[in-house]
Amino acid sequence: MDFKQLFEKGISFEKFIELDEDTNREKTLELYENIVLEEELIQRIRQIQTPIKILAFAEIWCPDCMINVPALQKMKAINEEIQMTILPREGNEEVMENYKLGGKPKIPTFIVMNEMYQELGFFIEMPKTLKDIAARGNQVEVIVGKRKYRKGEYIRDTIKEILNIIDVK
Repeated sequence: MDFKQLFEKGISFEKFIELDEDTNREKTLELYENIVLEEELIQRIRQIQTPIKILAFAEIWCPDCMINVPALQKMKAINEEIQMTILPREGNEEVMENYKLGGKPKIPTFIVMNEMYQELGFFIEMPKTLKDIAARGNQVEVIVGKRKYRKGEYIRDTIKEILNIIDVK
């Protein structure tokens, strides 16, 4: 199956959050509603002038998805050129084969494409900022970083990484 067929098979953010009627839905919506972006970042998102398609592999129960999928939805709300659909990891492992970390498909995985469904790049699991903190190995930094991450304090980093893939300066 090609990216276009997968994209057309995906569901919207609204349908994604409807997959849960409890805590996961509430947390995802809370994170989305609390995203505040500085004007410079909003302008970078608005500068996108050609259609961008983002195929997200995500599950509503996944903490990393609850944090990062709302980042994409915020971008989409700011610029209608950004389109996103979401597919579950389960049943799509074969497609995710090229996007493994540590030998396993991780979620969320976002495949960023142009209007012709050609891959521009991808984002896996969490922003590089947090991966760098973990790689340094300082346990106090890791604990503090993960707490901040779970509160949504690194959502801007996710958005910046996606913009860098799209190449919007």
